[in-house]
Amino acid sequence: MNSRPVGSRSLSLPGDPPGGRRAVAVWCTGVSVYFVAVIFRTSLGVAGLDAADRFQVGASALSTFSILQLLVYAGMQIPVGLMVDRLGTKKVLGAGAVLFTAGQLGFAFAPSYGMALAARALLGCGDAMTFISVLRLGTRWFPARRGPLIAQLAGLVGMAGNLVSTLVLARLLHGVGWTAAFGGSALAGAVAFVLLLLFLKDHPEGHEPQPFPHHGPAFVRRQIQASWREPGTRLGMWVHFTTQFPAMVFLLLWGLPFLVQAQGLSRATAGELLTLVVLSNMVVGLVYGQIIARQHAARLPLALGTAGATAVLWAVTLLFPGPHAPMWLLIVLCTVLGACGPASMIGFDFARPANPPERQGTASGITNMGGFIASMVTLLAIGVLLDATGDDYAVAFCSVFVLQALGVSQILRLRGQVARREQERLVASRVETVHVPA
Repeated sequence: MNSRPVGSRSLSLPGDPPGGRRAVAVWCTGVSVYFVAVIFRTSLGVAGLDAADRFQVGASALSTFSILQLLVYAGMQIPVGLMVDRLGTKKVLGAGAVLFTAGQLGFAFAPSYGMALAARALLGCGDAMTFISVLRLGTRWFPARRGPLIAQLAGLVGMAGNLVSTLVLARLLHGVGWTAAFGGSALAGAVAFVLLLLFLKDHPEGHEPQPFPHHGPAFVRRQIQASWREPGTRLGMWVHFTTQFPAMVFLLLWGLPFLVQAQGLSRATAGELLTLVVLSNMVVGLVYGQIIARQHAARLPLALGTAGATAVLWAVTLLFPGPHAPMWLLIVLCTVLGACGPASMIGFDFARPANPPERQGTASGITNMGGFIASMVTLLAIGVLLDATGDDYAVAFCSVFVLQALGVSQILRLRGQVARREQERLVASRVETVHVPA
């Protein structure tokens, strides 16, 4: 006997995608575009002090680079989700590759602070089109049971891009100079674009999504409203909000200045600690993906546990007596920060089952906004507080606790609603299952 679920959600696709080697090859092509996008996104993290010297700006103006980039990124998430749902992955990823490559190239040759800002905004726009597209690609090519692991693997590939920024681009920057390093790295975007054109396909044969009957403003509004009404979407956004930003802020801009200026480390040692964050992220991502795939109830304890551990380690580091925190404490802090990225991916594991396939892009876009909004606010707060306090990093980094407290309060508020809705869906799926002869 076979069991075959019926109902509107299960009929949104002709069947569960088969996975297999072809799926892996196509997904690797798509995720390579995301990999390059993360290299470009995080390139400023290893060039923050150089950018301050090149454009003659202070902490607030320096933070504006990352704030504008994240503002564009966060603002694009819902439109990108809608575009992915309507146009498919290949078109959106292709447009993203063109934009972020142009942004990286523009940043290499920008003659002024204003032109450099415009280039980072363009980069952020292209970057915004990558991750949601890769998530959508995974749901189209792999069985649903593989969803948590595939999402964590996508995040792991993104962190590998961060590792390239930390290890390779940083050395190029100090070896060949600003223009050659950023301009040369832009070639990776062109290569990813060509691979995408040649090898990427939106879905397997026989698994075409149902076409949308309407595409006007009313349909768009209904897509957003329906996604937002699901408590799982909102909980996913707040999980992403609470867990992602401590590591994002550290890697994207303020980690290197904090370790060099506040902790008295050399740039080489600070770079090694940034690398530790990335390596920890990659290891923890694999562990979290396996745990959640096998035990769905572990999602919220992992997310809250990561947020709590991050807050405790930051508090101990900032309050440690003496001029500098000891190296062992900085190592533990960076190791724990590495868990923030994998914990943020758990947000998608709340949004994904709460929405049918035709809303996956929109719901993922809403979820993905959370961490980037938190990162943007924290980047700005740290920059303003550093200027106001004469580079007192202990005061500036206290802004991390404020946003974590807000996020945890919302997670605790929504968790009961989500648990009830998931139980209702589980009961409904059992009722709607019909048995047919094998």
